[in-house]
Amino acid sequence: MQSRNYLGGPLTRFGVLVAIAAFALDQISKFYLVSIFELGARGPVHIAPFTDLVLTHNTGISYGLLQNQGPLGQWLLFGFKIVAVVLLWMWLARATSRLSALALGLIIGGAFGNAVDRFTYRAVVDFVYFHINMPTWSFNWYVFNLADVAIVAGVIGLLYESLVGTNAAKAP
Repeated sequence: MQSRNYLGGPLTRFGVLVAIAAFALDQISKFYLVSIFELGARGPVHIAPFTDLVLTHNTGISYGLLQNQGPLGQWLLFGFKIVAVVLLWMWLARATSRLSALALGLIIGGAFGNAVDRFTYRAVVDFVYFHINMPTWSFNWYVFNLADVAIVAGVIGLLYESLVGTNAAKAP
């Protein structure tokens, strides 16, 4: 009977390095915008025709779902993210392609970055606001952060590989 290693595989180190990079970029951007740039005190900052920097604190999960201000809810959301990271790590240990390892590393780093926010800021710090405002039509996207970008990019990578690739790692 073949033994399975759920902690590491041939591409785990690569995936972990990607996760560390995604986590570090996310946390550095949040620290800079909150503590040095003081985005909260400045208010919205226009950076491009369709993009502003605004400071929001999301006490829920993706897209502001399940908003919860209480400590029990925050601990439950934190626990959920930790379980997700552990399961993603087990998937990473089985990855057989660099794209899978890259994608899983991005998701792990992003999830861990948002989980750490719950301790640091008591909510997830979001700051990128994408919008299009025309005279006859407007579009306002949710406010997001670099961890969210990493998670979405990772999911796109996994979807691409599952649809096109032949060596996609299967979730445990």
